[in-house]
Amino acid sequence: MARASAGARTGRRGGWRRAARWLLLWLPLWFVLLTTGQVLVLRWVPPFASAFMVGRQVDAWLARDFAFRVDYRWRARERISPQLPIALVAAEDQMFPRHRGFDFKAIDKAIEHNRRGRRVRGASTISQQLAKNLFLWQGRSYLRKGLEAWYTVLLETLWPKSRILEVYANVVEFGDGVYGAEAAAQRYFHKPASRLSASESARLAAVLPSPRRYSAASPGPFVQRRAQWIQRNVRRLGGPGYAPR
Repeated sequence: MARASAGARTGRRGGWRRAARWLLLWLPLWFVLLTTGQVLVLRWVPPFASAFMVGRQVDAWLARDFAFRVDYRWRARERISPQLPIALVAAEDQMFPRHRGFDFKAIDKAIEHNRRGRRVRGASTISQQLAKNLFLWQGRSYLRKGLEAWYTVLLETLWPKSRILEVYANVVEFGDGVYGAEAAAQRYFHKPASRLSASESARLAAVLPSPRRYSAASPGPFVQRRAQWIQRNVRRLGGPGYAPR
């Protein structure tokens, strides 16, 4: 009996080892298939929400703020003023039509800037920011940066630039709980996103460094200066036609 019990235990351990080896062998493949399918579906289907939206709503519930609701209203690119996409490009990623997800020149400049001990400067492209906002969580870690890079590659490979910009304009946060062009246009300017002017679009893009701190509706000196800088960049880039459509 003792020998039989020992044999059974040995058999169970062997079974667990085989299962673990199988999992380690197939897990990377399942990860690639699931994330690729996730991104591919969203090429055509509007996202129900983003990871950042879910996180913000959960934060409100944990704080027992049960009245808080994320404001998100999807609008197709044709129903968003052409002034907003170009303002986002001029503000966030002027090389967006030309790079493949990563602006290595901007990364080098940011590293040199930060090495000199100045205020920390980022170099994320619109594609990287969309990958983070849409699929990942807030915070800083090597794991999250690695996943951000992976999703960025998938977005740039599986989506046209116009789709990346369309989804970004719809899910980016323009204020606390205010996500996307339509919600921001209605909340701050009392009009649909299709009627946003160049100056209003520049003000929305100007708050993106810290949308819960700055206001597009009541812009302070920083937002006013940044909005003017964005409008100058829009003119320098050639206007709305520079943004992929």
